[in-house]
Amino acid sequence: MADDVAQVPWGTTVAGLARRVLGEDHPPIALGELAPGERSFEYRADDGTLTLRATDGVAAAVGLHTYLRRVCSAAVSWDTPLPLGIARFPDAPPTRSTARIAQTYHLNFCTYGYTSTYWDRADWEREIDWMALHGVTAPLSLVGHEAVLRDAYTRLGLDEDTVRTFLGGPSYLPWQYMGNLDGFAGPLTTRWIDTHLELGRWILERQRAFGMRPILPAFTGHVPPQLAPERTTPRTWHGFVTEVLSPTDPLYARVAEQITRSQAALLGTDHRYAADPFIEMPPVEADLSYPGAVADATLEGLTAADPDAVWVLQAWPFSYQRDFWTDDRVTAFLDAIPDERLLVLDLWAEADPQWERFDAFAGKPWMWCALLNFGGRTDPVGDLQGATDALNRARNAPTAPTGLGLAMEGTHNNPAFFELILDQAWTRVDDVGGDWLPGFVRERYGPDHAPALLRAWQRLNTTIYRTPGPLVFPERFNGVLTARPDYRDLAEPQRLRAQAEELVGYDPAELHRAWEEMVDAAEADPGSARGPLGHDLVDVATAALARVADRAYLSLVDGVLREGTVDAGATERFLALFDDLDALLATRPEYTFRRWEEKAASWAGDADERAMLVDNARRLLTVWDSHDSPFLNDYAGRVWSGLVGGYYRDRWRMWVQGLERAAAAPEEAAARLDRRLDERARVFLAEGAPDPEPADGDVVSLSRTLLERYGLPR
Repeated sequence: MADDVAQVPWGTTVAGLARRVLGEDHPPIALGELAPGERSFEYRADDGTLTLRATDGVAAAVGLHTYLRRVCSAAVSWDTPLPLGIARFPDAPPTRSTARIAQTYHLNFCTYGYTSTYWDRADWEREIDWMALHGVTAPLSLVGHEAVLRDAYTRLGLDEDTVRTFLGGPSYLPWQYMGNLDGFAGPLTTRWIDTHLELGRWILERQRAFGMRPILPAFTGHVPPQLAPERTTPRTWHGFVTEVLSPTDPLYARVAEQITRSQAALLGTDHRYAADPFIEMPPVEADLSYPGAVADATLEGLTAADPDAVWVLQAWPFSYQRDFWTDDRVTAFLDAIPDERLLVLDLWAEADPQWERFDAFAGKPWMWCALLNFGGRTDPVGDLQGATDALNRARNAPTAPTGLGLAMEGTHNNPAFFELILDQAWTRVDDVGGDWLPGFVRERYGPDHAPALLRAWQRLNTTIYRTPGPLVFPERFNGVLTARPDYRDLAEPQRLRAQAEELVGYDPAELHRAWEEMVDAAEADPGSARGPLGHDLVDVATAALARVADRAYLSLVDGVLREGTVDAGATERFLALFDDLDALLATRPEYTFRRWEEKAASWAGDADERAMLVDNARRLLTVWDSHDSPFLNDYAGRVWSGLVGGYYRDRWRMWVQGLERAAAAPEEAAARLDRRLDERARVFLAEGAPDPEPADGDVVSLSRTLLERYGLPR
């Protein structure tokens, strides 16, 4: 492949990808270019050599992946062990494909908090490879922005210590960049800023080498208060107070310009800038013209530094705070921005599309995005067919989207949902169960397991992956496993019963049959569980046991209301479920809190920095803010080993201990429980999760044990 690499601009990059995916000694690949035009690839395989031609590096990566999927039945997902180890390329006739949609967006500001805060170069290399193989052309890139803000604000007159304090802790940087908070859980260290500038440069270099055009953050009006004393206005987000400049203050455009210039100097530019000045915070002035004034000042600063700047704007505020963002306000805001200067991300289009409400954003270029999860919640849930139908409606609209994307708050969960969305940039899907699912199953597990596991996935497609509505939204009920315990249901038990039933809009027996079929397949080939099948065994067990936990909780509530006492056997069974699920989760590293905390600690340069990083890692996924804050507590709701069998189980044990008292004196019991829960959170922040007990079995044997213990009777 060496001769071909030298002749193709993206050849070296794609050759490196092939080595990482296939192994150093993979069969020969010949690379070539297609004429410029719509993103396309073409492949054929003869006599063990794969010939791959494409318009660009991302299209070439999609072409390689398409060949591997269709011809070799081998997809590369987040949980696929690499290298694949394909010894010879099977013959394949010439096959050509052209992208149905021009751009593919990936990531959300929040993803950089809930998933990738502590990733190193190896983690990012794997993720960028995944992006390329799945056709991502426009990734949001935040790593290194710490250094940009340090450079910009020191040039504007602040000292470095002030800037580092303003930035706060690493887990909270995405919300700092969006303007939601400042100075929380830090300060950021000089060492962190320097190492992440280096990492950010490497990430961008690799993404650009594939031909991606990364989107970098921009100024939102939020500044350190020391920059302009008595010239800013306070605003509040979930209890956090920040200061914003008036768009009529000349300093607004000056700061926007300096941040853009500093960013270009340190990280380069692809002329696209993500800025959301009103993300979950209404404008500080209610006047209809105010958002337009912010738009004018933002663009003045951006274009002074980069005449080719395009503003990338999330439509999320229009959905999240629709009472404020009336049709008139949104129209006035969008009309203030020239069409060629704006790209709108319809962030939650699979559930709450704003393009339909605003007539495809009045002619502005826009991208249809799927969000699915909030806080990086790991619940296996989604609506595969519903999301596909929503995307097809958008594609058939008079003003179709210029791109599609993934905007999850946390990634590396529910791979079927996210891969289905990205596949539709290249191939239309109408019937998920018939058009797409058979190929997904064959490519995920290999052809030997496909028949049995397709039956399981067809059942999942009619149960947990046909769940209508935004059921992963934290303001809705997601089940008792990760919920903060309280005694409200003693006064209104019908409330929780209705919520629990809403989560099960399917025959539970179908879910349990899918679980059994997956366990059967894994037992027939235990080695297969080292890859995606092991991940999916944990997912389907979590889906089933979460609903078992809901029913067990309801049984305890009903029992104390009926008898006035707590049944000891029912209590034991309820708490044992947390231990059982925790043991299963511990068999997969990606489902352990310990790995998350160790990744955070790995960036520490000294004991003080380690303490700060570990605190950030613990805090974000549990209380979010302080241990007694009511705003975002349990927002992330991770079903992870160490949390399920430790933190969450301890809280429910406290709840059970006060249950009889609550039946007799609810207010007193509730106040006592709240105090104990706050203390438990404080202890967790100080001590973390206990190391789980060694599991008595692997993911396959434990799956069988739990299936027999909690599965539905035959």
